[in-house]
Amino acid sequence: MLELVKVNRSFGQKAVLNDVSFKVDSGRLTGFVGANGAGKTTTMRIILGVLSADSGRVTYQGAPVDGSVRSRIGYMPEERGLYPKMKVAEQLVYLARLHGLNPSRARSNSDLLIQELGLEGKANSQIETLSLGNQQRAQIAASLVHDPEILVLDEPFSGLDPLAVDSVQGVLKRKASTGAPVLFSSHQLDVVERLCDDLVVIADGSIRAAGTKQALQAEFGTSSFEIETEKELDWLNKMKGVTVTKSEGTRAAFNADQESAQEVLRLALSKGSVTKFAPKRPTLSEIFKEVIG
Repeated sequence: MLELVKVNRSFGQKAVLNDVSFKVDSGRLTGFVGANGAGKTTTMRIILGVLSADSGRVTYQGAPVDGSVRSRIGYMPEERGLYPKMKVAEQLVYLARLHGLNPSRARSNSDLLIQELGLEGKANSQIETLSLGNQQRAQIAASLVHDPEILVLDEPFSGLDPLAVDSVQGVLKRKASTGAPVLFSSHQLDVVERLCDDLVVIADGSIRAAGTKQALQAEFGTSSFEIETEKELDWLNKMKGVTVTKSEGTRAAFNADQESAQEVLRLALSKGSVTKFAPKRPTLSEIFKEVIG
């Protein structure tokens, strides 16, 4: 497990991170979301040691993250940092060798990632000749080619088309399945919602929400409900303490406290059968908007 505990960082008089604490569990994909300038990249750079924290600590498996641990992290910065004149396969093998892999393992890892990320036709192309999307795929491959124990990716889905997004998701899931903690940031909330096991929301340098996707959906969705009955729900608008957000004949969505919601259910049952009644799980986008308010 990778963990941050009360990490603080300022640039001059401006506080950028305020007591940032969260964990990235082994074998799980943790989405890290926030608006531009919220502190995501600064947090990731502190994990990597590119920046130092003013206070707080970063640990892996309970021990401080030092140079030895950082050498086992796969990191993809938001800015592209590959050598533009090198060929894709050549670059990946070179980076794997820098991390101590033997030539055979470096080549096999490179070949596998090139295949998984759909770069087969670009293996012998120079980085600078690739489209931005293919450069992004190559950057992701570079973060994985040395078999890292931990993966930290800053906006890995930026500039990718839907097919590329799918292939990257597959690669990240495979990496998590080996037991690696995977932390990734993204502005594409629909992608984060599909992919992540856990979610961390940051705003103005502070963690506003953190937990499993299901727990956060339950926490922020308790006032919204869905109901479906055999008879028309035209009476629902007249109930005190109930705000109907969507109504389609025998189906409706509404906001209410638990007591009012149970009254809706009792009344609906008195009028006929109820085929569905459940809390409405909010989307990640809805949670994000509520959290950062």
